[in-house]
Amino acid sequence: MRFLANENFPMMSVVRLRDAGYDVAYRSEDAPGAEDSLVLQRAVREERIILTFDRDYGELIYRLRMAVPKGVVYFRYFPTTPEAPAQDLLHLLSVEGLVLEGYFTVFERTQLRQRPLP
Repeated sequence: MRFLANENFPMMSVVRLRDAGYDVAYRSEDAPGAEDSLVLQRAVREERIILTFDRDYGELIYRLRMAVPKGVVYFRYFPTTPEAPAQDLLHLLSVEGLVLEGYFTVFERTQLRQRPLP
């Protein structure tokens, strides 16, 4: 599974996911300051799932009908540590039957919601 971590995703979580064997591109390393629409295009081109704390991707995909990536995981909480988002994602990836590809996944502290991508 390939991911594209948005600029607001903590670097320590990117490192933790890479250490776990995942291919994670990081916007802060190779495209700092890039607009969300360009990040979306890159995710589509590289077939990556976007990891973000930015809710704007929902608007870009559903309302503005921009390019649709393989998936989006929107972390809708304030992380307690820089490693927490990686820990949470690794836990999600271990849940049997849970699929991230093809969905806009909203992860909150107490719930998980998924909406099919168009």
